[in-house]
Amino acid sequence: MSSVATVLPQGAGYGVVVGIGLFFSALMIGISYVQGRYTAFKPSNSEEFSSASRSVKPGLIAAGIVSAWTWAATLLQSSAVAYEYGISGPWWYASGATVQVLLFAMLAAKLKMNAPNAHTWLEIVGVRWGTAAHLILMFFGLATNIIVSSMLILGGSATVTALTGMNTLAACFLIPVGVAIYVVVGGMRSTLICDYTHTTVLFAIIFTFLFTVYATSPKIGSISKMHELLTAAAITNPVSGNAGGSYLTMRSLNGLIFGVINIIGNFATVFNDQAYWQRAIASRPETTVKAYLLGGIAWFSIPFGLATTLGLAAVALKGDPDMGILSPAAVSAGLPAPTAAAALLGQSGAAAMLVLLFLAVTSATSAELIAVSSILTYDVYKRYVNPLATEVQILNMGHYMVAFFALVMGFCGLIFFYIGVSMGWLYLFMGTFLGSAVVPIALCITWSKANKWGCVTGAVGGLVLGVMSWLVATAKLNDNVINVVTSGGNYPMLTGNLVAIAVGGIIAVVWSLLAPENFDFDITRAINKPVLVGASEGLEKEESIEEKKKTGESEHKTVPVDEEHAYESAHKTGITSAAELNLAGLKQAFRFAAWSSLVLTIILVIIIPLSLFGSSVVYGVSGFGAWVVIGFIWAFLAAFIVVLYPLWESRAGIIMVGKGIVKDMFKPGSGKYVDPEEDAVPA
Repeated sequence: MSSVATVLPQGAGYGVVVGIGLFFSALMIGISYVQGRYTAFKPSNSEEFSSASRSVKPGLIAAGIVSAWTWAATLLQSSAVAYEYGISGPWWYASGATVQVLLFAMLAAKLKMNAPNAHTWLEIVGVRWGTAAHLILMFFGLATNIIVSSMLILGGSATVTALTGMNTLAACFLIPVGVAIYVVVGGMRSTLICDYTHTTVLFAIIFTFLFTVYATSPKIGSISKMHELLTAAAITNPVSGNAGGSYLTMRSLNGLIFGVINIIGNFATVFNDQAYWQRAIASRPETTVKAYLLGGIAWFSIPFGLATTLGLAAVALKGDPDMGILSPAAVSAGLPAPTAAAALLGQSGAAAMLVLLFLAVTSATSAELIAVSSILTYDVYKRYVNPLATEVQILNMGHYMVAFFALVMGFCGLIFFYIGVSMGWLYLFMGTFLGSAVVPIALCITWSKANKWGCVTGAVGGLVLGVMSWLVATAKLNDNVINVVTSGGNYPMLTGNLVAIAVGGIIAVVWSLLAPENFDFDITRAINKPVLVGASEGLEKEESIEEKKKTGESEHKTVPVDEEHAYESAHKTGITSAAELNLAGLKQAFRFAAWSSLVLTIILVIIIPLSLFGSSVVYGVSGFGAWVVIGFIWAFLAAFIVVLYPLWESRAGIIMVGKGIVKDMFKPGSGKYVDPEEDAVPA
């Protein structure tokens, strides 16, 4: 990698990491000021800080989902598996990590039905199952955040160091600390807007690479030339386990194994991760499902398109004088993509890849920071330390926890770096360590008959047996040698992943069927929710959850409610009102989410890849051309969903802010947003 390391000067690394971080911090300050002055949403409100007052439209939520799910691994690991397995790698990476977001649409709908005013998924666990279950599942939640964050820092720092020579220790700390600054300033809504800008630039750079590789590059420049180079590469270095040793086939045994590991591991990092629950919490109840389905469909195009471009280009350019030599360690670190970018476009390609990766890392890091901040604030501080915390105390604690976890991210990334654990190793391992909690968490939120001890036992038992089976498989396959290299093999990782998620799910489901609970979700619907009694009286005091548990009383009473007043109250306080909580509509949305996500999942991970795997076809120029064209079309569709659609749906708000700014320009002070209710009060 020495040839790539000298492409950019060290100052470029510091310039991107520090400079872009400060730029987005300044942008966030500006957005927060505009938001506070020209809209009804104030960043100084704790509900607005952590959940954007639960009022974000689906396009922006979809962009936030794409941003949160675009890790360093999305760009680096997807290209690495394309480099190793050929075209099957991009498909298995993209489809294996898309289905979880699609299926999460069902959980998002259930969250809005069963606990519309919760701040975290752990609040639901605590209210339903008590302290023991709350603490045990919190371990899995925070472990997920730490592993995901470590992958972000490892991938980001490895690439920055490889391209610029920047000190790895500095990169590990400067990346999260820079992001923490703008997260503290802006909160959830401003973070989503920053995510939108990240995603917009990300797609612009991806399109640059797509057209460079398949249209303009003198080294490749066409689909037919790429096909020719990949065919020659297969003759020189055939792919073990692939049909004919070719890079141009879906018949890849190792690709299939990676696909299974990918699917299981990513269930854990979506279902266990507060970052995805946070976006469901922030969204409007009636459009939550739409946001997750759009986000999942759009996200697919990023790893699929980029890996089909830079991952395959890294194979095609083997032997090119501008192409650095990739060792197994470099591949595990995810360096095929930046190496290919530098070979294709020189310094400009390396710089574009550096910016692309930094934006992906920072957007996902911001999601992790605010997610962990919410857990530590509401599930540790408010639940166990200060149950009577005031609005100001909660907001301040949220800020402190963002800064605290930024430092934790830096230390974790540094620890894994120095013990020799790469982003690729962690990516394969995450399902073994986290997968056992997937089914128990989903059952807690969705199924009234889920048994507390069955789910807790499943989560813990699956973890223990998953780790044991992973170590046993490593020892058996490597003559009792267990280290980072041997334990990172496909078969040990596959064993651990399968055992963890299967044991956790089987124990939780079977125990719940044998000893079902009969939980009333009216109890969790009461979390953080006052009862509306009329427009003149506003919001009554919240009936205590403990009392509801004793009496079993339902909160759905026939009371006179002024719907317009309820709607306004919801947007000021971040509380979902009875007027907005349409259970019948949410049940219909859940059914739609179930059918649509299951159908898409079957198509993406069973029908298409397995039928192509079974056919053992090695694609000719026309077949490969169709594959590439599909990637282009999908990328353009995704750009429409997450770049243009959010602008269209927010046009009224943009116009309102624009009018306020214009008014202030001509008559200072006249453009400031005035609450209609406050304006109506006589002086």
